[in-house]
Amino acid sequence: MTADLERTPRTLLTVDRSSFRDEKNRLSAQVEQLHFNHKVSVLLPECSSAPSHLDAAVNSFSSFYLIRKLNVYELLDKHFLETAVYHGGVCGLSYRMRLDEDNCVALTSDGHLSLSLDKDSFELLGVEGKPSRFNHRTSSRFVVSVDLTDSSMAPGGRGYQRLVTGLTSRLHLQTDFLLSLPPGGGTCVTALLSRYDWSEHRPEVSRRYLPALPRPLLTSDLQACDPHSLLEWLGAVDADVSCENSSSSFLSTLTCPEPKTAASGALIVSVSGLLRPADVLQLVQQLRSHLERSPAASWVALTVHGFVDSPVSWGGAEHGVLRGGENFYSLLLFRDQSYLLHLAAGAQDACPP
Repeated sequence: MTADLERTPRTLLTVDRSSFRDEKNRLSAQVEQLHFNHKVSVLLPECSSAPSHLDAAVNSFSSFYLIRKLNVYELLDKHFLETAVYHGGVCGLSYRMRLDEDNCVALTSDGHLSLSLDKDSFELLGVEGKPSRFNHRTSSRFVVSVDLTDSSMAPGGRGYQRLVTGLTSRLHLQTDFLLSLPPGGGTCVTALLSRYDWSEHRPEVSRRYLPALPRPLLTSDLQACDPHSLLEWLGAVDADVSCENSSSSFLSTLTCPEPKTAASGALIVSVSGLLRPADVLQLVQQLRSHLERSPAASWVALTVHGFVDSPVSWGGAEHGVLRGGENFYSLLLFRDQSYLLHLAAGAQDACPP
């Protein structure tokens, strides 16, 4: 076994405790800083089927497009910039590209374009960038990040022309690309889509009922529960990994954190795709309503996973894979309108907000 495998990867975890009754709570701002959400999972204790208002919320997540073999210079097209990027809310991500091996592209909803490139591609592109934070020994990867809404990147400007020339004449960067638009924004990409093979997709929704699930005895103060153990348990439940392990089991050492309550039914609802933060916030509002309407439930949990191979994670900070590629958050909501937010990142990522 190599030394790298023997070492436990370093992770970053921040915890924010607040209440929806506190006007200064930062939940909306924190949720909006994870631009590229891949999966949302909701755990509903004491629930056998999703109430109609929750079903409506998960089924109302925005659709997204898959554009095949997109030429990246198309994201700098003047018409696309003026009708989509400058209005805000448009985001996109290279699809089925591995961040530690391939050239990856991300367009965030605030108009920032990020390119994570290998050394040869970066030198061919010929624009200003910086070495990736995730190089091992030598500078083998580079990051180019530009604000497309800045005046220096206006069509016809020097910075804009240099990047367009690099992408059209020297580095012919092509990728399958996931693209998400704000509600009613479909017309702004009609011209772009007409030049490519593309398909529109609805997020996939799945439901799983757990007839007997021992679970932690959670209260809003959470003084007795270790956050790492709690997140491990939530992940195991979502992945359908048993936490009822005997001392002789070699398959898993995961257990339900103590103190715990007796087994009873629970429901897991998951949504997968390119998911917009605004839709996640709408789901949070419906979960608050669920707690008010359901006397049997004292808490619910929502976990949101970012894309492992996204060039950016929290805010505009660079994201790296190396060993794990974690970038996710887990929100525990309680009946008294208080909440506990766990924000996590892996290895050498910037600390979550």
